[in-house]
This record gives sequence, C-alpha cells and structure tokens, in this order.
Amino acid sequence: MMKKKKMLVICPHPENIAPGQRLKYEQYFEHWRSNGYDVKVSPFFSERMQSILYTKGRIPEKIYWVIRGYLKRIREFFTLQRYDLVYIFLWVTPFGLPVMEKLFVSKNTHVVYDIDDAIFLKTKSLTNRLADFIKGRSKPFFMMKHAKHVIACTPFLTDVAKKYNERVTDISSTINTHTYQPVNSYQNDHVLTLGWSGSHSTSQFLYLLKDILIELNNRKPFKLLVMGDPHFKINELDMQAIKWTNEDEIPTLQKFDIGLYPLPLDSDWVLGKSGLKALQYMAVGVPVVATAIGANYRIIENNKTGILVKTKEEWLTALEYLMDNPSTRQSIGLSGRNNVVDNYSIDANAPVYLSILNTVCKK
Repeated sequence: MMKKKKMLVICPHPENIAPGQRLKYEQYFEHWRSNGYDVKVSPFFSERMQSILYTKGRIPEKIYWVIRGYLKRIREFFTLQRYDLVYIFLWVTPFGLPVMEKLFVSKNTHVVYDIDDAIFLKTKSLTNRLADFIKGRSKPFFMMKHAKHVIACTPFLTDVAKKYNERVTDISSTINTHTYQPVNSYQNDHVLTLGWSGSHSTSQFLYLLKDILIELNNRKPFKLLVMGDPHFKINELDMQAIKWTNEDEIPTLQKFDIGLYPLPLDSDWVLGKSGLKALQYMAVGVPVVATAIGANYRIIENNKTGILVKTKEEWLTALEYLMDNPSTRQSIGLSGRNNVVDNYSIDANAPVYLSILNTVCKK
C-alpha cells in the first residue's frame, strides 16, 4: 500500500463549528483522506474557548485559553518537519506580528495558505474591542508572500493575494449538494417565511433591513426566521430566532421561502465575503435577495439565480414581487440550485483542491 502523506491543518476553530471552515476546506477532508492524506486538524481555540469567544466579558478565562493556544502552537513548531504538507487557514496565532507564522514557514516550507475573509482590513468588533485593537493584520500578507500556494475565495481577495504570490487559486465557499436538497413547495397556501442565517457578529447586517421588513410586513404579513443569533429581535415582526446547530442547519434553511442576504454598501470588508449565505439558500432551492456588492455579482445572475438590490425601494419591490409570485420563486430558486451544483458544489471543486495539495506536498 502507498504510504500516507501526513498533513497538518492549522486553523482558528474546532471542526464542524465555524461556517468559514465547515463550508470551505473541512468538507473535503474525506476526499483528501481517500486520496492518500493522513489529515490532522489543530484548532487554536479549544471547544471551551469557542463557547465563550463571542460573549461579553470573561476576560480572565479568555486570556487563559489564548495562552493555552499559544503554548500549543509552540509545541507544534517542534513537530512540523514530520508533515509533508501544512495547510494554514487565516493565521497560526491571532494577535500581533507574524512571528509564529514566520517560525512555522521556516520549519516547513510546504505550506498552503487559505484566506476566506478580508481580515487585514480594520474592523470594529462588537464584543471584543481590545482584541480588535491588537489583531495581527499583517499576518495574511506574510502568509500570502511565503506560502507555496494561496487559496482565496473572492475576486477581491484573489487580486490582493496575486500582489504577493503568483500561485493563487480562487475557490469560493462550497456546498455539499448531496445533503443540501430543495423541499419547498413554492405555494402561497401558508404565511411565507423570510429567512436569514448567520452569526452573532453578522446579525448586525440583518438589522439594516429593519425598517424595510416592518414596512413590508404592514403590506404583506410574513414570518421572519433567524438562525445563528438567538437574541436577534425586531418587536414589530412575527419572528423566531434560534441558535445554530449542525443538526438543525439544513432543516431550518429548508423552511425558508425567501432568503435574505443584506450587506453594507460602504465597507471594503464585505468585498472579502464569498456569498456563503446566498449559496446556502440557493443550494436548497430558496430564491435569494442580496445586496449588490462584491462576490454576490459573481454567484448571482440578477433575476435568474437570485435578485440583486441596493436601495430600500429595490428591496421592497423584490421581496413583494417574490411573495406575490410563487412561480417566480420556483424558477429563481431552482436556477440558483443548478448554479450551485455546477459551480459551487464540493463535487465541482474537489479535484481543484486535491491538485493544489499534490503540487505543494513534499515529493
């Protein structure tokens, strides 16, 4: 039998939790293993740290787990030469200058760097202002320059990476279209559900639609279903907000009649977003209405695989039209599904990932 190639995956979060990991490289582990890789995953944050990461306060406990994370990375430094390939997602450690990143690359040069977010841009954290202040924003530039191959997920990130490295591949967040299946009846025999899926940190963007949704509800009552931030609330609406769980994710998405994907138009940070929410809605055959910005232009063909909007009037017109026309919801929903299957599914992108790994791996 052929000897397995040893691969170390360095990432921020434990498996099966963070969307940026779950719906990007994590879902290819089985394929990599079946093609000769022995994959070891090493998250910086423990499961306990992950459970308190986005809560306010608990500073001493957070500091404790961050120190534990750094000690873990120091121990791993002395094991790097055992691996034929090191796959680094975002960073090795979260704060300060790229010291640990330099050490890791010097110890093992067979590095694939994966970036799915414009973490080098200055943003404001709602829950951890101190962390926002000391984030290591130079780390991505170092990794882009010194990795043997860079995987980006949007045209914007790809353009940035190509300034530092010739070997860059644009692979969007992708969907397992075997588990994401359409079940919608596309009928108006019930109160329609408008849905949004995300996290505590991104639910602020759904509040951008507050006045629009209230006005729409006054014209055509609907139910708002929010997954990922159980504390989200708009008092004037009939709504339900639930926490995210891996088991409930797909069944909840399948309850949507229309998917919402609002983003701010005045922030370069959103140019690093791959349109993952839209892809999830589309994969289950739900028509999506999304802000016309960034990667949304790539994944959505306006009025065919989704609807792109900017102004309040465009949001209201698009949502009201979809609510009134079930046949259009079906047409756009199923066209969006086909787009995901053809271009943004794991089946379509697995060979691309594997080719990159085989090129970078020690011979």
